[in-house]
Amino acid sequence: MADAPARAWRVVLEKIESDLLEGVLRPGDHLPPERELAAALGVGRSSVREALRVLDVLGLIRTATGSGPASGAIVIATPHGGMAALLRLQVAARGFAIEDVVRTRLILETAVAGSLAREAEDARLAGSETGEELAEARGMLAAMEMSELSPAEFLALDARFHTALAEASGNSVVAAMMAGLRTSIESYVIAGAERVGNWAATADRLRAQHREIIDAIAAGDSARATRLVHDHITGYYAQSGLTAD
Repeated sequence: MADAPARAWRVVLEKIESDLLEGVLRPGDHLPPERELAAALGVGRSSVREALRVLDVLGLIRTATGSGPASGAIVIATPHGGMAALLRLQVAARGFAIEDVVRTRLILETAVAGSLAREAEDARLAGSETGEELAEARGMLAAMEMSELSPAEFLALDARFHTALAEASGNSVVAAMMAGLRTSIESYVIAGAERVGNWAATADRLRAQHREIIDAIAAGDSARATRLVHDHITGYYAQSGLTAD
């Protein structure tokens, strides 16, 4: 009998992961309410909550309390490798200073943007097809266009957009480091959102910046892509009153 609760939450976990892998659930989708999931899968609501907690820690969903369209759990990613999951768990267990997170993001993400743009330019000169590696990042952009997203949901998708670019680089270490920083990145950008007076205008600006970054990468303009990523990261922290060099 002691194993029953563990089996129950695994049933929920496996069902949601299966739906994510099969494309039944996509980034930007909301999961059914706990009560519906519990009834559909024949488990208790405590088992549903435990499964959602695990998925949240792994960076696949983001949960929000309250009522209305912004409450519940929203899908922000599809399952990826184990190394990233382990790093996410490590980061979730301790906080990093915001200055260290920002500096690390600048080092990693500007390098990623420049590398992706150079690869796009090389492919263009060689007459090769390009663009597939940016498909997931573009998917995050589409998910962020939904007007009913709360600031926390929008910023969770924003963090996933940046990790998707890191994954597109093909460097598994860089991708894992960015995935591991996801929890810290989200916590700081959400804290910053609380200081922003006009969130709607800020969200519009962030969407535009994301599109410009993708366009610069796709165009093979490494200098512009690098600069846009740098300005995007530092600009948000400056606007929200957080400290960044």
